[in-house]
Amino acid sequence: MTVVAIQDQVEAAVAAALTRVLPAEQAGTAPVVRRSDRADFQADGALAASRAAGRPPRDLAADVAGALSGAVTAEVSGPGFLNLTVPDAVVWSAVADRLADDRLGVAAPRTGERVVVDYSAPNVAKEMHVGHLRSSVIGDALVRVLGHLGADVVRQNHVGDWGTQFGMLIQYLDEHPAADWRGQGAATMSALDALYQQARAAFDADPVFADRCRARVVALQAGDPETVAAWRDLVAESERAFEALYARLGILLDAGDMDGESRYNDALPGVVDELLAAGVATQSDGAVVTFTAGVTGPDDDPVPLIVRKKDGGYGYAATDLATIRLRVGEYRGDRILYVVDARQALHFRMVFDAARRAGWLPDTVHAEHVSFGTVLGRDGRPFKTRSGGTVRLADLLDDAEAAVRAVLAEREGADTFPQEELDAVVRAAAVAAVKYADLSTTRTKDYVFDVEQMVATSGDTGVYLQYAHARVRSVLRRVGWAEGDGTPLDPSLPAHPAEKELALTLDAFDATLHAVDRTLEPHRLCGYLSDLATAFTRFYDACPVARSEGAVRANRVALCALTARTLGTGLDLLGIAAPDRM
Repeated sequence: MTVVAIQDQVEAAVAAALTRVLPAEQAGTAPVVRRSDRADFQADGALAASRAAGRPPRDLAADVAGALSGAVTAEVSGPGFLNLTVPDAVVWSAVADRLADDRLGVAAPRTGERVVVDYSAPNVAKEMHVGHLRSSVIGDALVRVLGHLGADVVRQNHVGDWGTQFGMLIQYLDEHPAADWRGQGAATMSALDALYQQARAAFDADPVFADRCRARVVALQAGDPETVAAWRDLVAESERAFEALYARLGILLDAGDMDGESRYNDALPGVVDELLAAGVATQSDGAVVTFTAGVTGPDDDPVPLIVRKKDGGYGYAATDLATIRLRVGEYRGDRILYVVDARQALHFRMVFDAARRAGWLPDTVHAEHVSFGTVLGRDGRPFKTRSGGTVRLADLLDDAEAAVRAVLAEREGADTFPQEELDAVVRAAAVAAVKYADLSTTRTKDYVFDVEQMVATSGDTGVYLQYAHARVRSVLRRVGWAEGDGTPLDPSLPAHPAEKELALTLDAFDATLHAVDRTLEPHRLCGYLSDLATAFTRFYDACPVARSEGAVRANRVALCALTARTLGTGLDLLGIAAPDRM
């Protein structure tokens, strides 16, 4: 079914009234309608059109108010704003329509579009750390929202599984057969990471060993069976570790989405040859480079994008160009998103430029670097361990679980939960705390990782939203309502201000998801869910549900049911569980 949002109805009514008052050429662009604390909505259409019309904005606003249809009433405010009020019957009808719709009134404008999302991108034989957090959770939220809006989403985990480091590690393991790293479960990646550090130290200290490592890289690239077998063991073990952590974090990525650098190795010479043949790349001091118009260094010299190095090796640029060819040519992507930190902005600008000039990225395909800021410690610096090392992602979750368990231990009634259920709640709340703290921050900004603040059960936290959802579900259980039950309501009843505020907030779910799609900013959905939880609290405090009767009770139960479904769906689109009990 098609559900028209109340705000859309109001915008259409104001636009129609404006055209009744003014000639079309003077009416200007569509009026902007926003929620208001002075009425249900406020519009600025008269202000925008008054100059073209040559009329005082308040006079024009008064005429527009008089021309509005009976569905919306208006009062003139300030220099020419319209404070708009919607009839209660329209509000109740919107609640009924959204409840009757499996999609809660959310349209699917991306149907027929294929979106490729590149995110997470850990390195084989190394543990995932805090540097992978933002890409993983932001990318996953965008995957979920875009898929919900109808897009055919192709997830891509561009893992680092190729290069000199593997020759180094494989050679070291070959020369140290007693090194124990297989079959250690959760500790396997820690063991591999430690062995890599040892191999790196030996490589830097021993030129002879370094030469053997380089020879091992050549053997890997040439397909030497023993070397390839060792490499495959490292990749397989790493993939298992990645999948376990993704499952713990509630990230959708799995083995089928892993598309490592090794996949593109054979294509890199062709990338260089085609760029040279097209005149996009040039030889420069033995390297093959491209230049982007307007990109210069401090000395105003053009900055090169190095596609092939002097020694014949290939850098990230060559691989990223090869991925674009694949994602456009084979995956048929209409939109390609790279969820990578902001420090790579210039790199992607130059890669996209080279790909467009080479004809691999046509104008019909939109490629975008979805950049994000840094996770900081309480000292305002990039988050590190006390010893200055990189913080493991698993350790972040362990710390969050410990903090959640401590908070729950202080809550009345926590000891009534069966241990298995309590453990499940702790795990879900810890993930919610970590993910929401990240997602609720404007993605281009840095944020401070403060686990004590993240697990708070009040304020703007993921745990608070989980509690809000559980609270609504508790209300529904008390009144005997279950998912799937009918929710008849009476649109003729007057709405309490708190009922109306909650209903209008619920009505904005569709617009919020479309805003996330348009801006690729998940914090907009976080802010909406926080507003929804706040609106429900005000409603619950002002409008008893279980103690009400008849049609009033039915309408309030319907509001509770719609709130529960909307909160649950919204949290799921963020990759956060919505427990029924907490």
